[in-house]
Amino acid sequence: MSINITMPALSPTMEEGTLAKWLVKEGDTVKSGDIIAEIETDKATMEVEAVDEGKVAKIIVPEGSEGVKVNTVIAVLAEDGEDASAVSAPAAEAAPKKEAAPKAEEKKPEEKKPQAAPKPAAAPAPAPAAAPAKAASGARVMASPLAKRIAANKGVDLAALEGSGPHGRIIKRDVEAAKPGAQAATAQASKGGPVSVDGLIMPQVLDDRVYAPDSYELKPLDGMRKTVARRLTESFMQVPHFPLNIDIQLDNLLTSRAAINNAAREGVKVSVNDLLIKAAALALIDEPDCNASYTDKGIAYHKHANISVAVAVEGGLITPVIFKAEEKGLAEISEEMKDLATRARERKLKPQEYMGGTFSISNLGMFGIKSFGSIINPPEGMILSVGAGEKRAVVDETGNIVARTVMSVTLSCDHRVIGGAEGAKWLAAFKRYVETPEAMLL
Repeated sequence: MSINITMPALSPTMEEGTLAKWLVKEGDTVKSGDIIAEIETDKATMEVEAVDEGKVAKIIVPEGSEGVKVNTVIAVLAEDGEDASAVSAPAAEAAPKKEAAPKAEEKKPEEKKPQAAPKPAAAPAPAPAAAPAKAASGARVMASPLAKRIAANKGVDLAALEGSGPHGRIIKRDVEAAKPGAQAATAQASKGGPVSVDGLIMPQVLDDRVYAPDSYELKPLDGMRKTVARRLTESFMQVPHFPLNIDIQLDNLLTSRAAINNAAREGVKVSVNDLLIKAAALALIDEPDCNASYTDKGIAYHKHANISVAVAVEGGLITPVIFKAEEKGLAEISEEMKDLATRARERKLKPQEYMGGTFSISNLGMFGIKSFGSIINPPEGMILSVGAGEKRAVVDETGNIVARTVMSVTLSCDHRVIGGAEGAKWLAAFKRYVETPEAMLL
């Protein structure tokens, strides 16, 4: 009996992925544990192992296919002694194709039903103009959740479509049949307003009257860019952010770093960022009210400081996590961070390596950025934005003006979880560890 190979769920939140590459071909014999394919999720490209043994009888989903749903059959194995050439695609895969044509015909009579009702109402002059206006301004549009997601990705204005589903509901095939971007450009961009999809305001598509079609190159969004855009939009709109700024002197930390690296074993080189990770973790333990996440059921106070570190990768960013950073030495943090950052850029991280953070650090100091604010990475309650260390004139303890290396940091807080006083206490603790790094050893 043939064995179905299905699209695996490579993370708890994965619903679909891209079958980036097949590492086997039809006719190959595979054993349990063999790497058979590479699957690209929104965050990483991961290898898929064979669970069963057999001969690859049929590859159903070709490599490069995007939006493959979890549990979709992607290939079929023939068991030992089974004729691989006689194996066909499973019935579950073939059924939708056979029913596609009748479905379209069955829905045609229903298309006329929703249109019949509006015709009498369309007689008064104001009625036809009022309906599109309401839809364009964010009124509810009858559409399935899947249709809304596809419309958001394609830049299609749902208000400009006629649904073929029950009672005029817009369904998947209505959006797929719409010309990408065309509906939104004519019905929405001309009005100058954004499109509301699932409660999120999405940017309008480019209008050919503003930019000539041959004046730019349109690069399609990959899974990571779509996910980053969606999550940051949700965070910025739904999480009440507030920033706290402080300047911190780095001279003692830079001196300590040099001494640590001189004394470290060969191959270990601690960075300023490694020291900041440790300082942030210890400050979270000192101020446990800040190591928290908002949930609908209550505030989750975390027992350990799991520090997410923003790493820029092609097509977006990812935040690998240093778990229980408060318990780790600087050498261990340094080696772990180097490994995570390298594999993040190669998109080789496992989901458990970039999920589960309780606090984030984003450092743009290496680019010369003096100060900036970051968007919180839910469900975390805070994110620290680190600017460049630079020589500044400061007044010392004796009242003299001296040169010191100073960096500006901005702490963005979720006001549902953390108040101004709590955030200020955390910044004071963080500053103490950075300005007196020997305190990290106590």
